[in-house]
Amino acid sequence: MRVTEETRLPQPDLATVEVGTVLQALADPVRLQIVRLLGALGEAPCGGLDVPVKRSTVSHHLRTLRESGLVETHLRGNTRVSRIRHDELDQRFPGLLAAVLDAVPAVSRDESGPR
Repeated sequence: MRVTEETRLPQPDLATVEVGTVLQALADPVRLQIVRLLGALGEAPCGGLDVPVKRSTVSHHLRTLRESGLVETHLRGNTRVSRIRHDELDQRFPGLLAAVLDAVPAVSRDESGPR
């Protein structure tokens, strides 16, 4: 299915988005995990993202990511499919997305073993 303007949910023009807005959206660990999953998968529906929260919460996080300019969402039948706005983000904030996607997640204290 070809994505058209009619099927794409509203999203901001990245020229109007400040870097602080993007960083604030990425500051939430679940949203960061969603962005990393979308980076690996390319695109996915809400239910196709393996995160430790309810589907309604995933939907809320995807909306926040879309409103901050990180993700675009379009309709495919009755399903909302999301993907990262790679090209646009790279033009607006060169290197930011690559740094986020390539960063090694921190090890939690529980996983780091005895001290």
